[in-house]
Amino acid sequence: MKYNCIIFDCDGVLVDSEGISTAVLIEMANELGGAIELEEARTNFTGKSLKSIFADLETVLQKQLPDNFEQAYRARSFEAFATKLQPIKGIQRLLDQITVPYCVASNGPLEKIRLNLTKTGLLKKFKNRIFSAYEIGKWKPDPALFLYAAAQMGFEPQECVVIEDSSAGVIAARKAGFEVFGFANQHNQQELEKEGAKVFFEMEALHGLLQ
Repeated sequence: MKYNCIIFDCDGVLVDSEGISTAVLIEMANELGGAIELEEARTNFTGKSLKSIFADLETVLQKQLPDNFEQAYRARSFEAFATKLQPIKGIQRLLDQITVPYCVASNGPLEKIRLNLTKTGLLKKFKNRIFSAYEIGKWKPDPALFLYAAAQMGFEPQECVVIEDSSAGVIAARKAGFEVFGFANQHNQQELEKEGAKVFFEMEALHGLLQ
């Protein structure tokens, strides 16, 4: 492989969780008087820190969120993940084919990453190679998480490649000097390319790009 280390985002790259978590956010925001549509939520929420998303929701709702909003969101989303979460199609075969070290670096808290990887049967693939923005107190699009993950894995940015599906993640990786492959669909292709990612549409295609 042309890279010595591969750094994966989690939500939307390893596990098909973005749609589930976005639906929960929309439901909860609209219960508070919002009128948020799915496309609007995809554009404004994908890849951002939860703190940033909550700030956006308060702007839209023109009021503060309830004190227990995050706790309620975590509970609802975890319940939904338990019954609906699936691995991204083709990711298990891809991980079996990779011959260099790899890890996951996500904006989510460690318990959420581990839960999602456990539910989808992927946890054993990553063992102790799981890095969370909550460990360092900095979230994408800040580049610190990817720099931290690479350092923990023992590599420089130019030796690594990042796999992302959000503009915030691509911005973070590019700022830190990483090459980035963007897992694209009809909703995010243009924004991923705009931020400097080389896009692909199926995990089966990524293996060839990593060679």
